[in-house]
Amino acid sequence: MILDVLIFAAHPDDAELSMGGTIAKLTTIGIKVGIIDLSKGELGTRGSSETRKQEAGNASEILKLTVRENLGLHDGSLKSNEDYLKKIINRLRKYEPKIVFAPYFNDRHPDHIGTSQLVKEAVFFSGLTKIVTEDKDRVQQPFRPEKLFYYMQTYEFKPSFIIDISGTFETKMKAIRAYETQFHNPESAEPETFISQSNFLKFIEARAKSFGFKIGKDYGEPFFCEEEMEFNLISSFKLGEKR
Repeated sequence: MILDVLIFAAHPDDAELSMGGTIAKLTTIGIKVGIIDLSKGELGTRGSSETRKQEAGNASEILKLTVRENLGLHDGSLKSNEDYLKKIINRLRKYEPKIVFAPYFNDRHPDHIGTSQLVKEAVFFSGLTKIVTEDKDRVQQPFRPEKLFYYMQTYEFKPSFIIDISGTFETKMKAIRAYETQFHNPESAEPETFISQSNFLKFIEARAKSFGFKIGKDYGEPFFCEEEMEFNLISSFKLGEKR
C-alpha cells in the first residue's frame, strides 16, 4: 500500500499531541496518512502497553488513518543502531510516502531525540541500492521520500511553516483524549506525570492558539525543515482565476 504521508513517533500519542490537527486536515481531504510508533510506551508511568495499544486504535479511528503500526522497539532505548534503522527503512520502502514527519531533533525526552536521528538516517539510507531489506521474503526496492519535516514536542523552535488547523483542532483534542490513561483524570489513582498535570492539555491548546495567531488563524501547528523550500507565488495567489 502506497501512502502520501508517513509519520514516525517514539510513543503512542506523540503524533496526536504534536500534529493531530494536521493529520485530521489531511485525511479529511482524502490524503493517505500512516503512523509508525517505534515503541509501545511500556516504560510509561501510567497505563500499560496493552491500554496504550487500545487507545492508539481509538485515536487512529478518530483521525481516519490509513495505516498504523507499532515496531515494538524498546521504550527508553530508541537510539541509532543497525537493527532499528533497517526496520524503519523497511517501512519507508513498503509504504513509499512522499512526505515523512519525525520529532524535532532537540527535546526533553531522549527517545524523541533518538527517533528523530533514526528517521533522518533512514530517509537517506532508504535510497541506497546496496542496503538490502526484505518484506514478505521479497527484496525491497530502494526508495527515498521527497521531504522530511519535523514536528514540535516539548521544546519550541522557529518554524519553517505553520499549518492552519482551525477546522480540525477539536478532532485533534478528541484523538488526544482517546489516551484516557495518560492525561489528567481526577479519579485516577496513578502517579502524576508531566503530561497528566491538569494544565497540560490547556498548554497544548494555548500553544496551538499562539501559532495560529502568528498566521492570522485560530489554531496552528508548527513544523521545521532543514532544507530550503520553494514558495509557489502563482499557486498562492491563484493568479489567472477570476475573483
